[in-house]
Amino acid sequence: DVATRAQRAWRRTLLRRPEIGAIAAALVVFVLFAVEAGDKGFLSKIGIAGFLEVSAELGIIAAGVTLLMIAGEFDVSVGSMLGAAGLMIAIPVAEYGWPLWAALLFACSGAVLVGVVNGMLVVKTKLPSFIVTLALLFALRGLALAVTRLVTDKTQIEGLREALDGDPLFQLFGGQIAGFPVSIVWWIGLTIVGTYVLTQTRFGNWVFGAGGDEVAARNVGVPVNRVKVTLFIVTALCATLVAALSTLSAGSADVLRGESKEFQAITAAVIGGSLLTGGYGSILGTFFGALIFGMVSQGFYYTGVDPDWFQVFLGGMLLVAVLFNTYIRKRALNAR
Repeated sequence: DVATRAQRAWRRTLLRRPEIGAIAAALVVFVLFAVEAGDKGFLSKIGIAGFLEVSAELGIIAAGVTLLMIAGEFDVSVGSMLGAAGLMIAIPVAEYGWPLWAALLFACSGAVLVGVVNGMLVVKTKLPSFIVTLALLFALRGLALAVTRLVTDKTQIEGLREALDGDPLFQLFGGQIAGFPVSIVWWIGLTIVGTYVLTQTRFGNWVFGAGGDEVAARNVGVPVNRVKVTLFIVTALCATLVAALSTLSAGSADVLRGESKEFQAITAAVIGGSLLTGGYGSILGTFFGALIFGMVSQGFYYTGVDPDWFQVFLGGMLLVAVLFNTYIRKRALNAR
């Protein structure tokens, strides 16, 4: 009957949404920690701001990583890019008195260069993007360490708050809104923009095409190489945005900041519904994947659970997400 057909149609539509598993998991995780640690600070304003800030910094990077994964590529250099970009902002400001806008422009220029290098090496050499960007991960980290020690004779740059006192741009990246870090607003805004681009624009269709079937996409006129190079640039710029937010919020930069962020971002994207094989994923799903990461990392703190178990949880979540996403994808294809 009509009602049965409507239910089946609704179920098929639901199955096609890659973010459905992440949304359900986020609700479960929130309820779990609200019950277990709600009276211990998890639901306080400080507690909510804490897990949202952790989620925001990961979610911004993961948004760029997700787009690249949907296009069938990986960028594991984003953690090193985050650390390097933070230093590209901090050293000119703290050591040479640059205004913030100039330091931000300098860092973004470096990010574009790294993105172009990554992208061009991948599309021209046909080497796996994991290997190419892994090489850049080590090169960027080593370069950042060597240059910082050469210029400042240390690996941490401090005093940014004092150096930028009165700078009109500081509040845009290092301030707060109603007691919540401004990074949360950036995260939500980027999620909205990324979702719109991915689902409502021609470029979004190109991204899915490049990752789903590269040969078929080329045959219908999709500029696959240009799309991939652009996404490598976007990913590097996302890491630079997080570098600006974290550096200005903390008032300091560190060579090692951003370590392991690349794998956390991939984990958030997979939990959010993205397939490791490309062609399938969701920025909204990644939003909830990052939210789960933030809630669990802070929830463990408030419940007093040994933080070593956090890595165990992430590994389990990643495995379950891969299995679940593969199953949902198969069901969606069979339902067509």
